[in-house]
Amino acid sequence: MKFGERLLQAWYQGHPALKLLWPLEAAYRRVVNRKRADFLQGRTPTYRAPVPVIIVGNITVGGTGKTPLILWLIEYCRAQDLRVGVVSRGYGARPETLPWSVGASDSAEHAGDEPLLIVQRTGVPMVIAPQRAQAVQQLLSEHELDLVLSDDGLQHYGLARDLELVLIDEARGLGNQRCLPMGPLREPLQRLSTVDAVLINGAQQDTQAGFAMHLQPTQLVHVRTGRLEPLSYFPAGQRMHAVAGIGNPQRFFNTLNSLGWQALAHPFADHAEFNAQDLDFADDLPVLMTEKDAVKCRTFAGDHCWYLQVAAQPSPAFAQWFAQQLKRLLTVVY
Repeated sequence: MKFGERLLQAWYQGHPALKLLWPLEAAYRRVVNRKRADFLQGRTPTYRAPVPVIIVGNITVGGTGKTPLILWLIEYCRAQDLRVGVVSRGYGARPETLPWSVGASDSAEHAGDEPLLIVQRTGVPMVIAPQRAQAVQQLLSEHELDLVLSDDGLQHYGLARDLELVLIDEARGLGNQRCLPMGPLREPLQRLSTVDAVLINGAQQDTQAGFAMHLQPTQLVHVRTGRLEPLSYFPAGQRMHAVAGIGNPQRFFNTLNSLGWQALAHPFADHAEFNAQDLDFADDLPVLMTEKDAVKCRTFAGDHCWYLQVAAQPSPAFAQWFAQQLKRLLTVVY
């Protein structure tokens, strides 16, 4: 087991050696608390866009379902005849210049896997840059928009925000509720009381802790050709290789098993770079992966490679709440 995997296990399952990291956690807390205080008190240079900015972020490291929620928000806003754009850090991206406007024909190496997925699925205007304020400025210089969604960026205080949405993975929760490196939190637990809404990915019903959300499998997509097939394409009991380079691979494996298939799990690191050998298991079984991984594998995926497309399903209460927030935000004069 790699060091990162052991540390992750310790955060969520406990380990006595974590207490040795308390001095580092204390230092980290001081830094993030000072950073937020500077933002709140106006000491941080902050860019405020001329349109509302909605942050979709994490308080923990690792995947929580931000990208599916971004896709839902794009669809919802468009249904209200709103022009929406997206910005992202573009983790792992290596474009020629920054900020970079992501195109559907870009490679994942240039644009990053999650930004490319979002653009290929929706065609939304999208710009990536580590400094999200720069990304928003370029996005607005190229497109007339009604609002901007920021994929992650909760802790990026150089960008003013009008709404903060935070996702939590229901299965993992908040671990030991300690900050890095002693635990998985990017900011102290108290930060959750200051955000506008918390969505709990995997929850069955709304609670005081947050709105419920789950990921609904919708169809199978052939990686190389894009051919669509219903979930019934693979019969119950089908054995398959399951490949996942996401923040919580087990969530993907559990989903496949819940559909009645037998998933042979092959977890990879989040944002892993794949090659043809990674998908070659020397047998005739199908290989099923996430959409985020598929955007990196199209050029070398074999005929046996598919991805599972999923859709975020927030609770009706969240949809109603979000509609009210949009109405409020879009009546503000910027």
